[in-house]
Amino acid sequence: MSADDGLLPALDTAEDLFENAPCGYLSTRMDGTIVRVNRTFESWTGFPRDALLGRTRFQDLLSAGGRIFHETHYAPLLLMQGSVQEIAFDIVRADGSRLPSLVNSVVRTPAPGSAQVVRTTVFDATDRRRYEQELLRARRREHDIAQQLQRSMLSGVLPSAPDLAVEVAYHPAERGLEVGGDWYDAFWVIDDHTAGLVIGDVVGRGLQAAAAMGQLRSAVRALASTGLGPAALLTALDRYAARHGVGWMTTLVYAELSLASGRLRYACAGHPPPIIVSPGQEPEFAWDGRSMPLAAHMQTGRPRGEATRELAP
Repeated sequence: MSADDGLLPALDTAEDLFENAPCGYLSTRMDGTIVRVNRTFESWTGFPRDALLGRTRFQDLLSAGGRIFHETHYAPLLLMQGSVQEIAFDIVRADGSRLPSLVNSVVRTPAPGSAQVVRTTVFDATDRRRYEQELLRARRREHDIAQQLQRSMLSGVLPSAPDLAVEVAYHPAERGLEVGGDWYDAFWVIDDHTAGLVIGDVVGRGLQAAAAMGQLRSAVRALASTGLGPAALLTALDRYAARHGVGWMTTLVYAELSLASGRLRYACAGHPPPIIVSPGQEPEFAWDGRSMPLAAHMQTGRPRGEATRELAP
C-alpha cells in the first residue's frame, strides 16, 4: 500500500528501484566475478558495465589492503556464514581515487540446482570516514594536550642534599600510552632535613586524568606544608577528593624521610607497597601502613594507618 497511488507506479518499477537505488548493487559469482551492477555503482566508480560484467572480480576493485582483507576475512566468512555485514572497503575508482564504502553481502541460490551467487550492496561511506578522521584528529589533539600537561606537572627540580639522591624512572604500562594520571613527586617538607616522596595513580587516561593528577599533586604539597604526617595527610586528601569530586579511587603512597635520623614514615592508599633495598640484603616490600584508595576509605569509618622504618645510610 502507498500514500500516492497515482505517482508511484510510474517511478516504483523494480528496474528503476534497482538501477537508481541510493546504494550500489552488484551480483557476483562465488569467485567474485561481477555478473550484474546497477547504475548507481557505475556512476560512483566510473566503470562502465561493459568493463565490469564477466571481466572483473569484485576484489579486483579494492585497494591493496582491501584485497588482503577480502581473501583472509570477507571470503571465508561468506563461505562459512552465508553473509557478511558492514565490511569497510576502499573501492578504487576508474580515475584512481578511492571510494570509502560499507559492504553487505549474502549468498543466494536463484533456482533449485543453479549455481550460487553473491548479492552485494555498497554504501558510500565518505561522510562517515570524514567524521571518523575528525574524531581521530580530536583525540590526537587531546592526547598531545594531556601529554604536555602531564610533562609540565612532572617536571621540576627534585630535592638534593649530600645525604640524599633522588632518581626517577618513568615507564608507561603500554607502549604509546604515556598520558594518564600517573605521577611522582619529591620535595622538601623541612628544608635540607626532611623530604616528602609521592607516587600516585589517578583512575583513567587522557586529559581528564592528567588534570585530576595535577590537582591532587598540588593538594599533597599544600597539605604536607602544614606539617601533617602521612596518615593525617591521606585523611585530609580523602576529604579534598570527596568535597571537590576529584581523584576518587586514586591510589598513592606518601612518605617522609628524615635525613638526620634515617626514619621513613609512610602510608599507602591502595597503592603497591614501597620496595626497600638495604645494603647487602634482598629487596623487601614495605607492607605496613596500608588502607583503601582515596575517598573509598572514608566508607570504612576507620582511621588511616601509617608505618615507620629505619633506613640505613
